Amino acid sequence: MAGYISGDARKVTTHRLVEMKQRGEKISMLTSYDYTTAQIVDGAGIDVILVGDSASNVMAGNVTTLPITLDQMIYHGKSVVRGVKRALVVVDLPFGTYQTSEYEAVTNAIKVMKITHADALKLEGGVEIIDAVRKIIAAGIPIMGHLGLMPQSINKYGTYTVRAKDEAEAEKLLSDAHLLEDAGCFALVLEKIPAALAERVARELTIPVIGIGAGGAVDGQVLVVTDMLGMTNGFSPRFLRRYADLHTVMTGAIQQYVDDVKNGDFPNQNEQY
Repeated sequence: MAGYISGDARKVTTHRLVEMKQRGEKISMLTSYDYTTAQIVDGAGIDVILVGDSASNVMAGNVTTLPITLDQMIYHGKSVVRGVKRALVVVDLPFGTYQTSEYEAVTNAIKVMKITHADALKLEGGVEIIDAVRKIIAAGIPIMGHLGLMPQSINKYGTYTVRAKDEAEAEKLLSDAHLLEDAGCFALVLEKIPAALAERVARELTIPVIGIGAGGAVDGQVLVVTDMLGMTNGFSPRFLRRYADLHTVMTGAIQQYVDDVKNGDFPNQNEQY
């Protein structure tokens, strides 16, 4: 992997992502919410970093993504951008900041871009928000779409189950995907939908399609960094592969620190002035 990274250290752009799809190179994407994690993720060679509104869950402890505010997303976005040199940084527009009017959507989008210095934004939805998408793109801001399971609409769904299993919802998803591409989106996230449908979307669109629980035939994959590193417990969907068990590692290290402090072993003679 080190050789791969050192051979392609250029800044990732929306145009480069399209080039990656065209030559069949898979796109890697992870979330980050803070400066330190972003530095590590970027340095490991990730292509895209998503400052996800999943920060509402993993950083703030909320049950859903709905409570997180625009200012909180801006805080996380600024922190991440400062730690990134190569990856494309995409910030989620949170619930309630683009659904009410095109004017509010553009105003909030511009605010995020100006303050965070991010590269792009991500919005959830298709035909329902297409006018806002068009206006934001017209303002010069790149947009990544998001279809399938859309966490900001969880109260409408009432469940986190797989989406677009029936023909009507699948056809709407396909229509929305083409609509978002036609509006000028540079990429699309598909979350928790049947692999065959995701493969069809990726085949029909010229823009990159990034999957999470959408099979392996799309153009790239995204996971929440705290999930794939094993920092979180009690969340084990089929699509999640844990690449580490940091929950166990961190717990053990902290327990050892507590023991060392309690028994007077820390600090020792070499750890004081």
